[in-house]
Amino acid sequence: MCRMILASGSFDVADILAAAVTMSRGESADHDNATVCHAHGWGVVWRDGRTGELGCHRDVRPAWQGVPDSPLTDLKTDFLAIHVRNATLPEKQGLRFTHPLTRAADDWYFMHNGYMPTVHRLLGMEHSEFDSAEYFDYLIPPGTAALGEEVVLEQLRAVPPGGSTSGNAIAVHRRGASIVHWSPGETPTPRFFTLHEFVTPKVHVVSSERVPALAEPPLWRALAPGRVLTLPFPPREII
Repeated sequence: MCRMILASGSFDVADILAAAVTMSRGESADHDNATVCHAHGWGVVWRDGRTGELGCHRDVRPAWQGVPDSPLTDLKTDFLAIHVRNATLPEKQGLRFTHPLTRAADDWYFMHNGYMPTVHRLLGMEHSEFDSAEYFDYLIPPGTAALGEEVVLEQLRAVPPGGSTSGNAIAVHRRGASIVHWSPGETPTPRFFTLHEFVTPKVHVVSSERVPALAEPPLWRALAPGRVLTLPFPPREII
């Protein structure tokens, strides 16, 4: 299981990186899951507010080791999404399994928090090789230009039962970002998979945990379940 955080607007990159490290260490954990430390790699996708190009960085080390010497410390951007990972299956570790996931066929970047062990069946596969990659291919088939909430929720309702914990995801494309907030009814740890947000006139933050260093707990609110929140990218520089 993993932790994710996204910031859009005007913000200090160092603050969002520090929040991701806080979550990776388990320092802001306040939920119903035994997993609090997320040490199996981390990754980032960001947008250049001047050119609109997307950048990506992945590191198999824990975030608290990788962030200090990453190329992100001097980054200026109007959009940043970070994923810190704890592998559900011990053998699924390494760069191939580090998010954001990408695909040669298009320019989507995909981050997933949860476990979707049955989604491979909807792709015609006999067995699962990596559930997050299969979920990516199922939810966003190659050639998809944007995510529609009703279409996505219909896809999620069609996932066969059997061990799924959450389909929470951040999907980033050159046109914008979509946050999928969805877990099946049988999820054993619903608090763990509840996404939270705080919004000011300058910034919109969505996070797996309420990080006090970013905003005091009363300023955070839980996202409504079963939603797809879309944040379009502005066509001009805002940083």
